[in-house]
Amino acid sequence: MANEHAAPVTPPLPSGLAAVEADIVRACDEARRDRAAVTLIAVSKTFGAEAVLPVIAAGQRVFGENRVQEARAKWPGLMSATPGMALHLIGPLQSNKAKEAVALFDAIHSVDRPSICEALSKAIDLQKRTPELFVQLNTGEEPQKAGIAPAEADAFIAGCRDRYGLRISGLMCIPPVNDAPAPHFALTAKIAARNGLTKLSMGMSADFAIAIQFGATHVRVGSAIFGTR
Repeated sequence: MANEHAAPVTPPLPSGLAAVEADIVRACDEARRDRAAVTLIAVSKTFGAEAVLPVIAAGQRVFGENRVQEARAKWPGLMSATPGMALHLIGPLQSNKAKEAVALFDAIHSVDRPSICEALSKAIDLQKRTPELFVQLNTGEEPQKAGIAPAEADAFIAGCRDRYGLRISGLMCIPPVNDAPAPHFALTAKIAARNGLTKLSMGMSADFAIAIQFGATHVRVGSAIFGTR
């Protein structure tokens, strides 16, 4: 006869999530940092709910999406079913989507131009909801990539605060794909420090361990957890 009082079985970590978690722990140990100081954002863009559910069941509570439309279709049901979830927008934000983004996301990592600042400020004032905001840097100054050039970062951050009344928590960067990431992470950390910002969103599947060495507080990991798209 089955034991009616047996403890519930905790689902095992999916293999990708388990490997990423082990690598984060190792990187934190090497950097002499507390594992709790690094937030893993599981990037679920393009993956349906059926792929996300096992990761939620394993205990992951912070997820990232690239597009407001995809997140709106996928996440309200998932979030209502599980307490303590947090959703981060890690992709580009259009001004006309700012209102929806403020309503849906707990953090926005792509603040990168005055029109976005203005739209976010209005939406935050209207909704009385304040997601955590990250200014996106374009550390490689790549013309095809969004973000503020490093030389313009200080003035832009000051404008976010003084002109638009935005509370900026940190910086986000995506190093050029063919560059060594370490100098880009070091530059992002330097700019954050001199502007009194404590959060650093940097590091993805291929380089998050390096980012942790340079002080990343948020790492954005997709393919290492969910597989190739």
